Amino acid sequence: MSEYKSGSNLEKVLKAGHFAFTGECGPPLGANVEHLKEKAGHLKGCVDAVNVTDNQTAVVRMSSWAASLILLQEGLEPNFQMVCRDRNRLAIQSDILGVYSHGIRNMLCLSGDHQRFGNHPEAKNVFDIDSMQLIYTVKTMRDEGTFLNGQDIDVPPELFIGAASNPFAEPFEFRVHRLAKKIAAGADFIQTQCIYNMDRFREFMKRAVDMGLHEKCYILAGVTPMKSVGMARYMAKQVPGMDVPAPLIKRLQGAGKGKVAGEGIKFAIEQIEEFKEMEGVAGVHLMAIEWEHRVPEISELAGMLPRPKV
Repeated sequence: MSEYKSGSNLEKVLKAGHFAFTGECGPPLGANVEHLKEKAGHLKGCVDAVNVTDNQTAVVRMSSWAASLILLQEGLEPNFQMVCRDRNRLAIQSDILGVYSHGIRNMLCLSGDHQRFGNHPEAKNVFDIDSMQLIYTVKTMRDEGTFLNGQDIDVPPELFIGAASNPFAEPFEFRVHRLAKKIAAGADFIQTQCIYNMDRFREFMKRAVDMGLHEKCYILAGVTPMKSVGMARYMAKQVPGMDVPAPLIKRLQGAGKGKVAGEGIKFAIEQIEEFKEMEGVAGVHLMAIEWEHRVPEISELAGMLPRPKV
């Protein structure tokens, strides 16, 4: 692990050996600051850091950096997300310096969903660099103190660098090697795609541990509670790279009217309990999509409270 000190609470929690717990808060579809603060309020005291998405699914929202600053003002530690879809390397490096100068200490590096999936499909993408190169860019700026062109940076951005991993996309055998490449590029922590197929994830983690990747990077397992049978079916059929086993859908169907959401939360808690014991898993990333008000309940039932003070 890198020996630099970013000042990140998430980094301190992980380095102290605690089981980390991160949340997520999507910026509003406008400039509704109060709504963002309301959502953030449900996460306060429940998680170690909060991911702030960057025009997720290529839908226009308040910028990730602006929403991150609002969360910072509300007493939460943001995990600023950046996608490569909308920026060239000048804007990328500029925004990295900008967020660091305002006190943001965590950054998640992503390629970004293609614009054809969003609400401006005619938009021109950029993809000057990809997520692997973005990780390398942040690491170069932090550890070498230089821009990509080799020019010195007067005050380097000491960010705790994150990346995403999807253990379920095909070909499955390649996924752990892609994870290894992101770690080699400079990722300090990894957050996975939301997990439903536990058997497959166990195999993924076994391969990661066999390669020693858990000793080079902190791996956080992604959890998204199912709200409904319709959500489960949609994710199974419409979301690329998502693996929702038929027995889980059947379990939700069997919960009975008005009880599906409770069963979805119950399954999420079972997952968190198993992840606590799973070799190589350093924490959980809870993505309660537009369900932030249930995070305190899930945190409590999963035994994740109180969060460590470091």
